[in-house]
This record gives sequence, structure tokens and C-alpha cells, in this order.
Amino acid sequence: MSEHTNISGVFPHLHVRADIVPRRTEAGIGALMPWADRLWLITYPSNPNSGSGTGLYTIDANLKMTKREESVVGVYANRFVHPQTNQMIIGPHIVDPDGGVRTIEALVPHRLTATMDHLYDPGRMIYFLTMEGLFFECDVATLKCEQLWDLKGELALPEGMWPHYKGAHTGMGRVVVCNNSYDERDFLGKHAAGRLAEWDGEMWRTIEEKPFMDAAGRRNLGGAVFAIGWDEASALLKVLLDGKWRTWRLPKASQCYDHGWLTEWTRIREVETERFMIDCHGMFYELPAQIYGAEILPIKPVCQHLRIIPDYCSWAGLLVLAGNQNTPNGDNNPVGGQPMAGLWMGKTDDLWSFGKPQGWGGPWRRSQVAAGDASDPFLMTGFEHKCLHVSQVSAGPVEFTLQTDVLGDGTFADTETITVGSGEQRTHVFPRGFSAHWVRLVADRDCTATAQFVYS
Repeated sequence: MSEHTNISGVFPHLHVRADIVPRRTEAGIGALMPWADRLWLITYPSNPNSGSGTGLYTIDANLKMTKREESVVGVYANRFVHPQTNQMIIGPHIVDPDGGVRTIEALVPHRLTATMDHLYDPGRMIYFLTMEGLFFECDVATLKCEQLWDLKGELALPEGMWPHYKGAHTGMGRVVVCNNSYDERDFLGKHAAGRLAEWDGEMWRTIEEKPFMDAAGRRNLGGAVFAIGWDEASALLKVLLDGKWRTWRLPKASQCYDHGWLTEWTRIREVETERFMIDCHGMFYELPAQIYGAEILPIKPVCQHLRIIPDYCSWAGLLVLAGNQNTPNGDNNPVGGQPMAGLWMGKTDDLWSFGKPQGWGGPWRRSQVAAGDASDPFLMTGFEHKCLHVSQVSAGPVEFTLQTDVLGDGTFADTETITVGSGEQRTHVFPRGFSAHWVRLVADRDCTATAQFVYS
């Protein structure tokens, strides 16, 4: 490796680019996968007809990058291992243990965002999800595909809203899909286009009408399904436990991600053996995947960042982050230049040096709050300085009880009481060193309330 230039984990020769003519587009690295003694990566333009020059690549142990002759230009961000047949799926390609590549021609034109286990025939079939919400099943031997659903209609996205389906996962006897559509109409409350939904093989059910980006989990350690999304109040962590969905809330480290297009593509990935990481709204978190007593263990913030990280994985003892560094995308950015993206390689522990965890958010933002109902838990651990801003509108003063969970096992105890007059905002500054894993609030009367924590 000494022969290659290494600038803080970036090797300039390991980059991908799209052609400058006839049209400038994107050149993001949509998926990374260690397989057949190489690191595999696949890239994407903004849509299949918008550019050229992207494709399927491999990197060997000497950091030599090779563009595969099987490359096709397309929008791909899916990766999956089919254990029953020892094949890896990346984009529309299926790769055997020796690195031989077959291409599912029927899927080449589609913007593939996720591949997942089949509910009934996992030894022979897999599912694919496209950005437009088309849902396919495919035979991994014959490569024959059949469209099962068009989720834009099935999940009733608002008329005139573009679908933007992202991650998906099969677990606990159902398929979970994420759609992160969101624009100014959502912000203004004119409609709700985001979706977190599940399919049990018979019917689809919408869990949340909010933008969600990824769903993931292991086949063991309790088999929980984790999904990440967001709303105006905070980032969201939804977890499927024992057949029921529960909600936890996380800070936002940046509002650069507050649009359906701009979360390309926050992910939940296992980066070291049995250690998951979440990348959500500009913050990395450590996520214990194991489940005890139908409870998740507390997650921990690691760092904040400003990168677009479409995928990440462990390879050759390194943590590898995909990128999407320069995107003129139809020349909407007049100073964008040539579309290109690179990789970052380092140790997982290097993430601690990226940026101190800081952010804001909370359970309520001009929300209707019922007396006596506890809010969703909001993450509190791992931040140095903390304060809470609370405001409310009602017929009179409201007493808010602050409850904290210091053990991280779902046990909350009363900690502080804050009285807020109608139309008033109160600020509570926590003592330096005070922390708990989770915090929530309870109001003593119905009101419209905002509760936002600021961590620095």
C-alpha cells in the first residue's frame, strides 16, 4: 500500500467518475461488498438515462481497481448475500464465490435500492425493491423475475408525489420497506408522503407516514428489525420487537438531510463482527443488535459528519466508506464540474475523530399532547452539554415532568418538573456531567407543545 498516496484515509486513485458529455449526472458509490477476495463496488447516476461511465468495480488487496466487463450503467444501491446458494447480489449482478458474474437483464433498467430474503421460498427466491416502489421476486438459479407489487399505489402515496423507496429487510416473518419522499409540501403539512410499511405475505400495512431510509437486522440475536427515519422534530429509530413496533428518537446533527433527495443513502450496517452502526442525519451511532427481555440495549453516538455515505462495510481489516462527492446532476449545480466519488478507508475507531457528537431534537414540535401520555424516549447519553427548550399553548399553565432512564432498560423515573405558561417558553439547563440513556416528558394537561433538546 505504500506506493499509493493516502490523504487522511482517501486514496485518490480509488475514485469513480461519470462522463462529462453528453450530460453531467451523479457518480455515487451505491453499494460496497467484500466477496471473492475483493472489495466490490457499484455506482449510480441519478437515473439510468442521465449519464454514462459508471458501473461495477472490484478492488484487490494491492488496491488495484478494475472495472468489470459485465458493467452496466444503472442506478443501484443494493447488496445482499444469498447463503443457500453462496451467491452475492450487487445491483442487477449475481456473483459466485470465485468472482464469476451473471446479470439479471430484466432488472438492469430499474433503480434497485434493496434486496432481501423471500418469505416462502428463501432457498431459491429473493426480493428486489426499486426506487419507484416496484417490488419483484427473482429466481437466483434461472434469473427469472416477476413483479409482485407497485407500492406507490399500494401504500397510497399522495397524488403527484415522486416515490423514493430506499432500504428494505425481511425479518420476524414480514418484509419491511422504507420510502423517504419528503419536500416542502410535507414540511407545510399539505400531505405526508414518507412511508415505513410491512408485508406479511398477504397484505401491506403502513406503520408510519414519515420519511424512512433503511431497515436492517440480523437473522439471530433476537431477530429485531431496525428502521431509521425522521420528521420535523427529530430523527427516528423504529424497532420491530416481538411483532410490535416501538419508537425511539435521536438528535439531528444537520438539517442538510431534511429532504427526500438529500439522505442518499443513510444506512444501518454491521461494520465489525456483530457490531452494527447507524448513519442517520449526519451522526454515526453504535447499535447493539441483541435483544433482552423485548428491549433494545442503549445506542451510543460516535461522531457527527458532513459526508454523503451511500454505504459502508469492513474489508481487509479496514472500515470503508462509500462516497458521492461531486454531483452537478443535470447542471443544477453550475459549479459542480465532473461527477465523481471516492472512498475513505481507515479503522472503525477513527470515526471518533470525525467530529464531536452534537445535535438537537426532541419528542415534540408543535405537537398535540394528551395529558398523562409519555412522549417517545429521546437519546441523552454521549453528549457533554445539554439543555431543553419547552413551550406550549393551552388554556393555562402546564406542568411537564421530565423522566429519565439511567439503566437503558426502559425503566423511567421522575427527574425534574418544569411549569410553562401558555405561550411561554422555558429553558432548562442540565448540570454538567448529568446524563441518562433516554429521556421523555409527560404533560399534566392537554396542550400543543414543543420540546427540543440541544446537545453540544
